Amino acid sequence: MLKVVKENASLGATILGVNLKQKLNSETISFIKEALAVHQVIFFREQEISSLDHRNLALNFGSLQTHPAYPTIINFPEITILENDRENPSKIEEWHTDMTFKGNPPLGSILIGKIIPKKGGDTLFASLAAAFDDLTDDLKEELQDLTAEHSFEYGFKESLSEPGGRERLSEALKANPPVTHPVIRTHPITKRKLIFVNRLFTSQIIELKKTESEKLLKFLFDHIQKEKYICRFKWEKDSIAFWDNRSVLHKPDNNYWPQLRRMERITIDDPDRPY
Repeated sequence: MLKVVKENASLGATILGVNLKQKLNSETISFIKEALAVHQVIFFREQEISSLDHRNLALNFGSLQTHPAYPTIINFPEITILENDRENPSKIEEWHTDMTFKGNPPLGSILIGKIIPKKGGDTLFASLAAAFDDLTDDLKEELQDLTAEHSFEYGFKESLSEPGGRERLSEALKANPPVTHPVIRTHPITKRKLIFVNRLFTSQIIELKKTESEKLLKFLFDHIQKEKYICRFKWEKDSIAFWDNRSVLHKPDNNYWPQLRRMERITIDDPDRPY
């Protein structure tokens, strides 16, 4: 029997009673979709699944994306490899919502832990909905009509500054010019309001002067990553995290260096633009 165990008051739940190697029936798919929307990030333990199983699982929730900047598994271009150790330390240190540099950012991602360090390497998730709820009414009203620019070039500035970085990512740069999204978006299922900016990809608020934009964005960036909005997921081998990219921020805790940490991720398309 399927069961939901909440992680904390703001977000996060572990789903029990499902084997993700098996083909899911419509009732189970609906249960997972609802749990994802309500709890914003859901977790599964002891799910030893193959790359084919991973792809089949993700296809239950939408069409699949590829990523312009990361390596993928042979014959599975939709499965991104996130592998870091002493020779290849992680470059992502900031809280972020995935790929908001796209006109249609992803619906969500399904991440599997393949090689887990003995200590460290957790992933932190933060609720953009809970963060919005805590704003004052005046600030909610002020933010409602503002839009912000999100940029691939801004988010991958470290990679682009490496020797040969611009050449390696030239096609991605051409394919991903800056885009504009509302600062406050509405979740399409729960209808909750969300603060839709992130420190990695959001470069400016369009309607404000530069200094005003920087000041407001700093406030929002600091606000949305407060401890009370955060759920910390401790990885084990074959654990899975499935997060709703429309309503959460996340970041890896890179305190495991120089141990090896290998994760495999599939990202799911969202047919709708943020509104």
